[in-house]
Amino acid sequence: MSQYKAVLFDLDDTLLNRHQAVDKMFFLIIETYYENVKESLKEQMLHKFKECDRRGYGDNDKVKVLESFFNEYPPKNRLPRQDIQTFWNDHFPHCFSITQSTLDILNTIKMHAKIGMITNGATQRQKAKIMNTKLNSCFDSILISEEVGISKPDERIFKLALKKLNVIPEDTLFVGDDIEKDIGGCQNANIKGIWFNPNKKRNVSEIKPYAEIDSFHQLLGYLT
Repeated sequence: MSQYKAVLFDLDDTLLNRHQAVDKMFFLIIETYYENVKESLKEQMLHKFKECDRRGYGDNDKVKVLESFFNEYPPKNRLPRQDIQTFWNDHFPHCFSITQSTLDILNTIKMHAKIGMITNGATQRQKAKIMNTKLNSCFDSILISEEVGISKPDERIFKLALKKLNVIPEDTLFVGDDIEKDIGGCQNANIKGIWFNPNKKRNVSEIKPYAEIDSFHQLLGYLT
């Protein structure tokens, strides 16, 4: 392995595919609250649901997401407003899965370096995702923004992760999909950021990552 003593990871859309989870959540909502929806209409509804989710991404209040969707496509049995957050918290974490390949790569890295996680989001939901996908067993340290009271891109949450792992910035890499929150944030803490960009999006920001990868297999090349 290289000189790096620790690797930090983002969770959503880095280790876990949030887009696939949103699709699963949508179909669960269709099965639970609608009847006899035509396939052509489902496509429209899925597009709207993703649009609502994108507007609410990073916001812990998911009532806004489902209420906006239900206003556009009224269900047969509409959830009471006070139950929407509970429904999201109970079901969305179970829509996530992790590939064996990703787990294998994490375990390979862990043989040679400490690994940590920094994720923005609600404590209950993020912990449920981590536990359901068994990621908790892979990591030496896990920081959730709501739990610690600091969110990416604030450099303090990155510095807290370094302290937890007892490493310095020069010995650490951060891997994340968000060019501003992940890469910009870690660079503010003097940590080299590797941009995970599987969809090969164009970087239109002023932020220049240390490296860019579109698969985790490529990550090993920076550690060996």
